[in-house]
Amino acid sequence: MSTLTAPQLINIATQFGTPVYVYHAEKISEQYQKLTDAFKGCDARVFYACKSLTNLNILKHVLSLGASLDCVSINEVKLGLMAGFSKENILYTPNCVDFEEILEAKELGVNINIDNISILEQFGNRFGGSYPVCIRLNPHIMAGGNFKISTGHVDSKFGISIHQIRHIERVVKTTGLHVTGIHMHTGSEIKDINVFLMGLNVMFSMAEHFPNLQYIDLGSGFKVPYQPGDPETDVNELGQKVAEAFAQHEKETGKKLQVWFEPGKYLVSQCGYLVVKTNVIKQTPATVFVGVNSGFNHLIRPMMYEAYHHIENISNPQGTPRIYTVVGNICETDTFAWDRTLTEVREGDYLVFYNAGAYGFEMSSNFNSRLKPAEVLVQDGEARLIRKADVFEDLLRNQVL
Repeated sequence: MSTLTAPQLINIATQFGTPVYVYHAEKISEQYQKLTDAFKGCDARVFYACKSLTNLNILKHVLSLGASLDCVSINEVKLGLMAGFSKENILYTPNCVDFEEILEAKELGVNINIDNISILEQFGNRFGGSYPVCIRLNPHIMAGGNFKISTGHVDSKFGISIHQIRHIERVVKTTGLHVTGIHMHTGSEIKDINVFLMGLNVMFSMAEHFPNLQYIDLGSGFKVPYQPGDPETDVNELGQKVAEAFAQHEKETGKKLQVWFEPGKYLVSQCGYLVVKTNVIKQTPATVFVGVNSGFNHLIRPMMYEAYHHIENISNPQGTPRIYTVVGNICETDTFAWDRTLTEVREGDYLVFYNAGAYGFEMSSNFNSRLKPAEVLVQDGEARLIRKADVFEDLLRNQVL
């Protein structure tokens, strides 16, 4: 298993300063290989969901592995093209965007996934069957590790309800739309592979309504282990069952379909480390706080999703274990971890947050007029800067007096 060691992380923190996001290229490669091995029994394509981490150097590395790219905004599409992805290997899956953004994606020539009947109708009236589209459906399946990251249930804003299939058919018939794919995504952190298989059965039933279908996109949501002992989605068993299901569908219908997946967190979460420095140890009548030089302006997942990130004191690994509450330097209750056991923490010690590659830097901000950290990529044992840390002037760059 590809991991970075405490001495490596300390050297990077010393060289580039803290806070600093560190990514391990070989871990991304390892995760990608696990997926491609798991789905080798079927005609599968992997689209990296780049909303999880869009640094161009990461995109280039993912491209070098052979992956395609899933984008949720027109700027992600442009970043993908800039990184070298061909337009045919980019899937654009927006939500609640202006039609002008859809038109821009069409002009760029990428695959377009539409999740709104209004947009579907506008696109069909404008282009008819001259440009192929995918349709994102809502399968009405509740799944995911947190309600905020569950996207396939009845109250979700994502996708067109499967119960509106008659309406979709009327739009397709009226406008002549050329539908080549159907898509679903039920959420993130899905442990039970039966969620995917349940969704696949729904998609097979929907496929009957689209005679020119070429692929079914099952989204992603594969779980990675955040806590020690956490389960991980069994992609090998899933791959076997998906292959069997597609083979059976082909036997019954005579149609051979591709299956597409869009892993983001699965590919980059475990490659990432956030290294911070301890500013203060603060003891109250009830709690011992470790105050670090970061906050939810750099890593918002614990506050937004109550997400767990394993934390270690890499400066004092042999110290006496003690109970701490790890907090940030923001003027909000930015608690990273309550009552967490760490080896004794001293002011100046470096702490590392694991599984920080996905939705870490990507969701960072300049809240409290604080600066965003640097990003560093470790590849073949060499650490190189892939994003400079903010400086004060960056806070003023777009302000107009």
